[in-house]
Amino acid sequence: MRVLLVEDDEPVAESLRRGLIRYGFEVEWVTTGGAALAHEGPYDVVLLDLGLPDTDGLDVCRALRERGEVPIIVISARSDETDRVVGLELGADDYVSKPFGVREVIARIRAVMRRVQPRTAASDNGPDRYGTRLTVDRKAARVRLDGEEVALAPKEYDLLAFLTEEPGALMSREQIMEAVWDANWFGPTKTLDVHVAALRRKLAGVITIEAVRGVGFRLEIDS
Repeated sequence: MRVLLVEDDEPVAESLRRGLIRYGFEVEWVTTGGAALAHEGPYDVVLLDLGLPDTDGLDVCRALRERGEVPIIVISARSDETDRVVGLELGADDYVSKPFGVREVIARIRAVMRRVQPRTAASDNGPDRYGTRLTVDRKAARVRLDGEEVALAPKEYDLLAFLTEEPGALMSREQIMEAVWDANWFGPTKTLDVHVAALRRKLAGVITIEAVRGVGFRLEIDS
């Protein structure tokens, strides 16, 4: 996934850039509003600081939204409710207040991308194919192995659909629980292990779901 990062604070930008790259994102970093507006892309999401040296980030947000539907996540030290509301009214898809962690930003990116899929017609191209044997039809919520439908429980399907959004990317338990179960989930995540085990059993030889101790899971396509 391609990210345009608009941030003039070098330590913040470098830390966020390294973290995003570590999770498999491609990052283009610019330091001014003018450079953001001049950037031709392509990119899938914009991370936009409001405190830019040449122009107010809210003006950049407005200009980017007038150009198209690319998702915009505001990242700012401005925690005032007025700025938050104005940013969202100008077309931002989400707002993250500094200080923040890389994992929080990634979770916000994934959540926004899932919300905007219908408007970008991401699911109009038919089932997604993974390797030679597995297809995931997100429009019909169906999974097929070698052409035959696989019987998955609703949450098993949701988990597979989430993990196959970016094969090879490491997903934390918190990210998965937020995406698949509940954005406000608190408590033990044992149910996640149960569903992972079910997917491993039903799709053995097609996918590998690697457990990374203390972090989460990574899905790889086997064939």
